Amino acid sequence: MTVDPRAALAALTASLERHLEASASRRGENDPTVVAAYQAVAEAFDLYDDALLEAYGEVTPLEIYSGDDDEDEDEDDEDDGLDSHTDEEGDSSVYLGLDDSDYDEEPSRIKK
Repeated sequence: MTVDPRAALAALTASLERHLEASASRRGENDPTVVAAYQAVAEAFDLYDDALLEAYGEVTPLEIYSGDDDEDEDEDDEDDGLDSHTDEEGDSSVYLGLDDSDYDEEPSRIKK
């Protein structure tokens, strides 16, 4: 069954609104209304992402947080808070900032 991406987006937006309302009126740390709204957002997001992929071959840059940080640490030993990038040749690198040649040591001054 193919889901229309616009309908899935509308469902995602509605679930985010319900999550906001539940969060604003929560009663305690593990309020079941907030937990249910959280799960509804995750499900609506998955549905939207799948519909977007099926209809247009695109995905969002987002992922659902699962809370399993231990598994991610084993998979990505290089994750030290720096952005990893791949160039045209497929070489992976980590952005460490500008090289000395990429900026002027003294800022240029505009004459008035």
